[in-house]
Amino acid sequence: MAQQRSASRAVIIGGGIGGLTAAVALHRSGRHVTVLERARSLEPVGAAISLAPNSLRALDVIGLGDEIRGLAAWQGDGGVRTPSGRWLSRADATALAERFGGPLVLLHRSTLVDRLAARLPEDAVRLSSPGTLTDPGGPDRPARVSTPDGELEADLVVGADGIHSAVRRALFPSHPGPVYAGFTTWRVVIPVPGLHPGNVTSHETWGRGRIWGTHPLKDGRVYAYAAAMTPAQGHAPDDERAELVRRFGTWHDPVPQVIEAARPEDVLRHDVHHIAEPLPAFHRGRVALLGDAAHAMPPTLGQGGNQAVEDAIVLAVHAGDLAAYSAARQPRTTAIARKAVGVARLNMMSGRAGTAVRDAVVAAFSKAAPGLLLRSFDGIADWRPPPPPYASDEARAGTP
Repeated sequence: MAQQRSASRAVIIGGGIGGLTAAVALHRSGRHVTVLERARSLEPVGAAISLAPNSLRALDVIGLGDEIRGLAAWQGDGGVRTPSGRWLSRADATALAERFGGPLVLLHRSTLVDRLAARLPEDAVRLSSPGTLTDPGGPDRPARVSTPDGELEADLVVGADGIHSAVRRALFPSHPGPVYAGFTTWRVVIPVPGLHPGNVTSHETWGRGRIWGTHPLKDGRVYAYAAAMTPAQGHAPDDERAELVRRFGTWHDPVPQVIEAARPEDVLRHDVHHIAEPLPAFHRGRVALLGDAAHAMPPTLGQGGNQAVEDAIVLAVHAGDLAAYSAARQPRTTAIARKAVGVARLNMMSGRAGTAVRDAVVAAFSKAAPGLLLRSFDGIADWRPPPPPYASDEARAGTP
């Protein structure tokens, strides 16, 4: 097989948000990057993504933050409700932006993927090209990745291949891998006739072993997600839209209206898995893991994609010292993942008595301390990227 070598090559296995962010950051540092994506398109399987101030600041490092802020819907006032519509807690978008130095925004994943890919050279992304790590490399030898077109040698390989990462299994074969979190999710991004996004109040509604969220997008569509405690690998007996009707059809407006507007093919269903046992490191040899491959977490804090973006920027800073990358990222992501598990236990409670106590406590604390919900993101949304120097296009051009 043909062998390709570059003295400053970085090979990224996986063309999702984390992998593409890493590719852009590494490209800006002067490396030749190759992104290997097994799918025929970069069109992501998924729906919307919420970007908090921490990941937007990370995107600022590669010159993309302001563009994304302009394309996204800034999350407005909202909060947590009960299935009857009663507010348990209210959120203040202005207070959030003031506390954490920027807004919380929402956009479709494909928009972010498109903007990231546009910042790469035309030949950087190889579609329909699965990559298999054959040698993690070491101080005296490059890493090796096999592809349908031959073997690549690289000074850095990035495993950004998701929750069921083959790269992670190759690096840490004795690690147990992801486990089922106990619940599944449904997601839709659709226009809702008669429901103007400007009149949609963002909310997350907590029931017994079930949650629902509704949020407007800037393009006029509505993003809605649901979750419920179910056995793994379940499927609706008819279709997933009908399953949403059964589980959420009697909840407060606009939940029934959103479900009514969805077609069965609009509804995505996925079981939630997470890495319960932290990895011993996020690197081995010349290979680094990021995103779900390194620290998959439940979506209950909305930080999965945000942490992948952070990983990518920090990796570009420490690309020459992967032990420093692990040291910078592992404690933070482990703590956030554990917090996401704890939040999942809280909002997916299913016992009648337990949920009644939960709702009463949330309502009481929110009334007594309106900023309680915001304070729960201290140490998460206020993160800032490592200090300069950042390699950049301007620096490479010799601009002071």
